[in-house]
Amino acid sequence: MSIIHVGTCSWAEKSLIESGEFYPKGVSSAEDRLKYYASHFDTVEVDSTYYAIPASHTTELWAERTPGNFLFHVKVYGALTGHGIDPRTLPKDLRELLPAADKEKRNIYIKEPELLKAVADAFVTSLSPLRAAGKLGLIVFQFPPWFWYKAADLDFIHKCRELMGDLPIAVEFRHGSWLTERHRGVVLKFLRDNGITYVTVDEPQYGTLATIPFLPEVTTDIAYFRLHGRNREAWLKKRVETSERYDYLYSTGELKDFAVTAKKVSSKAKTVFMMFNNCRAGHAMKNALELLKIIT
Repeated sequence: MSIIHVGTCSWAEKSLIESGEFYPKGVSSAEDRLKYYASHFDTVEVDSTYYAIPASHTTELWAERTPGNFLFHVKVYGALTGHGIDPRTLPKDLRELLPAADKEKRNIYIKEPELLKAVADAFVTSLSPLRAAGKLGLIVFQFPPWFWYKAADLDFIHKCRELMGDLPIAVEFRHGSWLTERHRGVVLKFLRDNGITYVTVDEPQYGTLATIPFLPEVTTDIAYFRLHGRNREAWLKKRVETSERYDYLYSTGELKDFAVTAKKVSSKAKTVFMMFNNCRAGHAMKNALELLKIIT
């Protein structure tokens, strides 16, 4: 039997802190929050790294503030998955490599191979303290919803893997074309052949390619789940606060179903991670704590 770990996709999300639903009074510093979180869970996914490359000093502090068996999964910087980024989030030396016009913009897409390689190298280097401490888990590549299935884009995913060197990566698709009956066999085989972890997602369903079906599969020795909640009303809305899309509290019945699924895939994987991304107020924390009780 594999080991089943439960965690959340943030420990310092704004609405969580403001809600007062998880951290007790007096636990208010960055250090105290992470230590408190790590007293309840043994893994977390870092979301802030999607928005900016962290300083090595920051990741060193994460390692120092958590127990020896704690694992950080890290969401990759947005520029490396084809998202637009604010150039001000780049380290100064990389920002200087941008064309002059791009330096003044507030949203750019980095496509030049040499610059992407430099960004990837800086990102990997920033995680060195976690790796040295044995606390670095998967690097999560969450591709944009406009990243549709094309055979040529399998090569793009392979390049993403190469950019991370020997670090293990996981991929989350956000367009249903990747997992249609016509394409899923090819996609899953590609991931298995290249040692890339497939991310199973749970999210609202509309019966269209706009959302990803709940399809538990295992492509490496790790099964990784990202549980986004099922808020149908807000999921596809434009101009809403990000956390509103994740405003959903799973019921006990839904959590029991996840426990059954986790145990089923544990026959195919050495390790299973159930990561709650319904990060609105205390929802993710409540659900993660309840799932832990159900599983144990």
